[in-house]
Amino acid sequence: MKKTLHFILTILFFATMQSQTQKDVADNKYEKFAYVDAIKIYEKLAKKGYKSSDLYQKLANSYYFNAELEKANSWYAKLFSLDKTLEPEYYYRYSQTLKATRNYAKANEMLALFNQKKADDSRGKLYANHQNYLDIIKENSGRFSIENLKINSEYSDYGTAILDSKLIFASAKDTSGIFKRKHEWTDQSFTQLYEAPILPDGSLGKPEKFSRSLNSKFNESTPVFTKDGKTVYFTRNNFSKGKKGKSSKRITLLKIYKAEFIEEKWTNIVALPFTSDNYSTAHPALSFDEKTLYFVSDMPGTFGQSDLFKVAINADGSFGKPINLGNKINTEGRETFPFISKKELYFASDGHLGLGGLDIFVSKIHEDGSFGTVKNIGTPVNGQKDDFAFFINDSTRSGYFTSNRNGGKGNDDIYKFQETKKLDCEQFLTGTVSDLNTKLPIAGAKVTLSNASFEIIKVVYADADAKFKFDVECGFDYYVKAESSGYNTIEKQIKIPDFSGETELQVELEKSLQKITVGSDLAKIFDIQTIYFDLDKSDIRQDAANDLAKIIEIMQEYPKMKVDVRSHTDSRQTHEYNDRLSNQRVKSTIKWLIENGIAKERLSGKGYGETQLLNNCADGINCTEEQHQLNRRSEFIIIDM
Repeated sequence: MKKTLHFILTILFFATMQSQTQKDVADNKYEKFAYVDAIKIYEKLAKKGYKSSDLYQKLANSYYFNAELEKANSWYAKLFSLDKTLEPEYYYRYSQTLKATRNYAKANEMLALFNQKKADDSRGKLYANHQNYLDIIKENSGRFSIENLKINSEYSDYGTAILDSKLIFASAKDTSGIFKRKHEWTDQSFTQLYEAPILPDGSLGKPEKFSRSLNSKFNESTPVFTKDGKTVYFTRNNFSKGKKGKSSKRITLLKIYKAEFIEEKWTNIVALPFTSDNYSTAHPALSFDEKTLYFVSDMPGTFGQSDLFKVAINADGSFGKPINLGNKINTEGRETFPFISKKELYFASDGHLGLGGLDIFVSKIHEDGSFGTVKNIGTPVNGQKDDFAFFINDSTRSGYFTSNRNGGKGNDDIYKFQETKKLDCEQFLTGTVSDLNTKLPIAGAKVTLSNASFEIIKVVYADADAKFKFDVECGFDYYVKAESSGYNTIEKQIKIPDFSGETELQVELEKSLQKITVGSDLAKIFDIQTIYFDLDKSDIRQDAANDLAKIIEIMQEYPKMKVDVRSHTDSRQTHEYNDRLSNQRVKSTIKWLIENGIAKERLSGKGYGETQLLNNCADGINCTEEQHQLNRRSEFIIIDM
């Protein structure tokens, strides 16, 4: 019996050792991004009954990173049933794979848990603030007709550009030679650039290799051409002059290269100066004026797994310093495959709220270079899998995108689309600044546009006809402030309608005729009813800060002026409470003025509570809200000039 037991234990020991050896081999493949090989070994171990959180994590991740989300989902499910102490990122990945299986209810549960576990992550915040995101995507949907292209192969075909009536794209089909070099990540041939003629009816002719000089024995993809067809920027593995470049971890990453078309040949192929052996740069896109190059990278300063950047292309052909597009566009997830139309940035992301995998999003580019609200462009372009590499012709509103959705011909397929209805609502806020009494235009008036939180968006000056114009977003509230020398400053609130068009706002300024002397109340001169505070608080609000800025302006204009700040309340609440609150508010007001440049000795003040009512609304008297409002006031009395 002892011999039998010893024999069984020996067999189990060697079986365990063999499984561990195989696990080590798989882990080594995984660390080198050879996910296809790693999957084969991990799944064999799983079939033999080998269970561990680490195995399930790496097996699920291998499928996830290879965009096989449905297969990843089954392994993430096993992982979550085995281990309840996972890092927050696994909750996000699991939610993405649940979306791929259309299980949005559970996907949203995972997103809610992800937000709880990682409250500072913008992806969780986006979900918490837009839990109706599926309804929003539905509203944006149904605006495209799409078709799968005949040029697609059983392999990966993706990314498009137009050059001389030819569609340029990347493919892993490798039509040359008997021996095919394969990428360990995907187990497909390295991608090369192909061209297909665009026929008069819009269909495509037979694809052929694009350029022997641009195609290498490693990956090439996502070209973008200048309008004259003489310069191309494209993505390639870090490979130049027959040599591979490697990072400090011995990995060959991606770089953006530039080439010139000289004497019917692409030549002078060089990596752009901001690329590096130690991080990837990829998927270049040109601005409409070709003065800016947009791209994706994981370089230092990246918010997430990959971010969108832009870099200036100088007149002499040199490049500026790459600039991150910021956290309105970039998340902690993947932002990739940018495309720039005349007024819009399109990109793919799995960090913004989508239907699963990478979705395609759009953001309006304002005149000052800032970005508008990021919007999911909806179905049928977006679906449960990866959708990316969007390209659109501004004139025809037709174009191409890539997807690995079910029903395609290969791993990734290129789809043609026609946009039948625009997503973006376009609105302009226009107006004229004129004299209140004479109605004459006030040319050169300063006009400031602020958002609902009183954050300044843009400042313009009225033209010779006293007209101004702002590019604004539909359905939003704005504040417009107009000011000119010799006139009282005025600020108006306006709501922009939720449909395309032009909204007019006429602004009339009144001349500053009131004489400023000792005893004058600056609050009356500038029509400041009350310095507003949040309920029961004494912190300076943004709208109050805007009014106090007027006090600062006049005190800077009259450097010897001294002002006594007085705060009054209505009769509601107790005498003690109102007295205390009004004094706190006076102190906060004076403190703010000092912090913003007014000398302490020029200011004094006191809170009067309810002791100086302007009407009979005392304790026990039934008054309207408007009557009580008369008593809630701020005064800025000039005591010395």
